[in-house]
Amino acid sequence: MNLKSERRGIHVDQSELLCKKGCGYYGNPAWQGFCSKCWREEYHKARQKQIQEDWELAERLQREEEEAYASSQSSQGAQSLTFSKFEEKKTNEKTRKVTTVKKFFTASSRAGAKKAELQEAKAPSPAIHRQASIETDRVSKEFIEFIRTYQKPGQDIYKQCKLFLDTMSHKRDLSIEEQSECAQDFYQNVADRLQTRWKVPPEKVEKAMDEVEKYIMTRQYKYVFCPETTDDEKKDLAVQKRIRALHWVTPQMLCVPVSEEIPEVSDMVVKAITDIIEMDSKRVPRDKLACITKCSKHIFNAIKITKNEPASADDFLPTLIYIVLKGNPPRLQSNIQYITRFCNPSRLMTGEDGYYFTNLCCAVAFIEKLDAQSLNLSQEDFDRFMSGQTSPKKQESDSFSPDVCLGVKQMCKSLDLLSQLNERQERIVSEAKKLEKDLIDWTDGITKEVEDIVEKYPLEIKAKSQALAAIDSENVENDKLPPPLQPQVYAG
Repeated sequence: MNLKSERRGIHVDQSELLCKKGCGYYGNPAWQGFCSKCWREEYHKARQKQIQEDWELAERLQREEEEAYASSQSSQGAQSLTFSKFEEKKTNEKTRKVTTVKKFFTASSRAGAKKAELQEAKAPSPAIHRQASIETDRVSKEFIEFIRTYQKPGQDIYKQCKLFLDTMSHKRDLSIEEQSECAQDFYQNVADRLQTRWKVPPEKVEKAMDEVEKYIMTRQYKYVFCPETTDDEKKDLAVQKRIRALHWVTPQMLCVPVSEEIPEVSDMVVKAITDIIEMDSKRVPRDKLACITKCSKHIFNAIKITKNEPASADDFLPTLIYIVLKGNPPRLQSNIQYITRFCNPSRLMTGEDGYYFTNLCCAVAFIEKLDAQSLNLSQEDFDRFMSGQTSPKKQESDSFSPDVCLGVKQMCKSLDLLSQLNERQERIVSEAKKLEKDLIDWTDGITKEVEDIVEKYPLEIKAKSQALAAIDSENVENDKLPPPLQPQVYAG
């Protein structure tokens, strides 16, 4: 029997809301009718199938390129080489590569491993036609040295990474979002293999994933950082222009609890600016996050020294905004997008690195939407400051050298204060004169209106009429009136 609900007057067949897989739980239309558990299983299966298809495609393309490369070499001067000999050479080449890879994980000396890595690096690869940079070679050697400590899991990691790089070399035409999705799936797949198949402890998995990210993104950096198919460069220029226009913003306007008069605090501010600028020189998302973390810790120390107490989140964000405005880091939006797209999600979504990165994103968003109300300024003053017509008076001149004594600085502060008071007095006098003129104009206007009304409606003054005599007065003109009453006395 189908159960029906009449809530809000709508008839719903609850049997149609059950999970499509038949587990007995209710499904969700947003998950194509599956429940959350079944949806995760189906999604994981689909992802594994897609990854397997990508690997098969990469292997097939690799074989085709090797065959084409071999045929082109044979046509140039090795035409006498028979197909059987070519197959034998190809088999020997594969055996040599396998032996070379195995040597990386044997208990041989470190010098032998480095020599094998250098030989492999010098070998031409038909899949990637570019000369590896010095930094890429160094990272590759460090990655080989690291995975040797993992034995068989390390061999699996190395194989997965090489396969992923070969696959990505054939996906350059994909959008940056699709390449980001492939990288995130790769991270998740490698972490799952280490945990489920090789039973590696969580702390070693995290360390291995950091090295995998470093190796992969160092080699992919050239192709995925600020690609031409996105508008990252346009956003970088817009943010830089915006920060330059806000050069007049002072710490007092942002309520920054940092006093740069303290030498130790001033050093912390300089270090924080250096770290946020240095972020652009790093290739690995984890290293860029480390620069943000170091910058944030310097900010917390500067606030703590100034206030003589631990800093709070309400103090940290305004100070970070001030550091970004003062430092104007290069390619800020590109770095943020690069970290978001290709950083290991476990590091980005948890821990202090993720917290500081989120605050940096909030600071950039605040700068992009900064207005007069945010700084407690009038719109007129904000527009004048933004246009460069004038700038707010600073409490301290920027031309001071660190050797200037506090007395000279205090004197300059007093001069600035007197200058501000003088401008305020002039403004008050000007307003008083304007008020006086308005009062005179108002008085003249009222007088003129009264005169116009009197002229339009003149007053007519009549002659004074004769006053009437009293009844009991001795008036000779009123003889006909009876005589006045006389008082009479009666004897009783």
